[in-house]
Amino acid sequence: MTKPIVAIPADFRLFEGSGWHAVQSQYVRAALNAAGVMALIVPAVEEGYDTDAILDRVDGVLVSGAASNVHPSLYGVEATEEHGPFDPARDATSLPLIRHAIDRGMPLLAICRGIQELNVALGGTLDSEIQEQPGRDDHRKPPVPERDAMYAIRQTVKIKEGSCIARYLGSQDIQVNSLHRQAIATPARRLQVEATAPDGTVEAVSVIDAKGFAVGVQWHPEYWAETDAPSRQLFEAYGDAVRAYVATRTK
Repeated sequence: MTKPIVAIPADFRLFEGSGWHAVQSQYVRAALNAAGVMALIVPAVEEGYDTDAILDRVDGVLVSGAASNVHPSLYGVEATEEHGPFDPARDATSLPLIRHAIDRGMPLLAICRGIQELNVALGGTLDSEIQEQPGRDDHRKPPVPERDAMYAIRQTVKIKEGSCIARYLGSQDIQVNSLHRQAIATPARRLQVEATAPDGTVEAVSVIDAKGFAVGVQWHPEYWAETDAPSRQLFEAYGDAVRAYVATRTK
C-alpha cells in the first residue's frame, strides 16, 4: 500500500541572490517518520495557482513554521517594520490551501506561522512583539547557536479539557517548545482555543465546524516528533486522520 501524500507550502527565500522555494527538513522528517506520510513541497507563488488542482493530488495539508510573518494587510492592520519580515508568495499560497482543505474536510495540521495563517485565513487577527505587552512572557527563540538548545522543550502549555487536542494528548499540562514573537490576537469565529500558555497566549486551536482533523499549534512538535511523546502523538493523530481521509476517497 502506498503512503499518503501531504502538501507543505514552501517559503520563498533568497540565497546568494537567487530565489528558492524551501521548507525546513524537520517538517518533512516528522511527516515521514512520525505521521507516516510522504511530503510534497508546494512552491510559493503570488498568483496563477489552481488550489483545487493541488488538493486533488494530495491527501492532507501540513503548514509549517517560517522566519517570515503573515502580512498585516491580510487581517486589516497597516504594516510596520515590527510586523516583518514578510513573504507574500507564501501568504498567497498557504491561505487558499488552508481554506480549501477545511472546506473539503481534508486533514490539516498548522504549526507556528501555520497557526497564525489558519487564524488569518478564517478572519482572525494577530499581535506583534507580544513580549512587549504587559503581563506577557518572552516567547522568542533564545539567543543560542545550537538548534537543539534553541528548540528545547521548556514551556508549559495547559490543554483545555474536552478539546480536540485533549483526545490525543490528554487534558493536562504539557511541556513544549514554543518560539515566536507574534501570536493570535482575536481568534477567528470558527476557531476554538484548545490550549494556552501561562500568560494567556493562544497555543493551540481547532476548527469548530471542520469535517475532519483541523488543528493548529503555536509550538514546534515537528522538531522532537521522533523522541518527545506529546509531539509524536500529535503527528501520529494527524497521520491517522490522513489515512482515514484516504480510505473515504477510495470507497
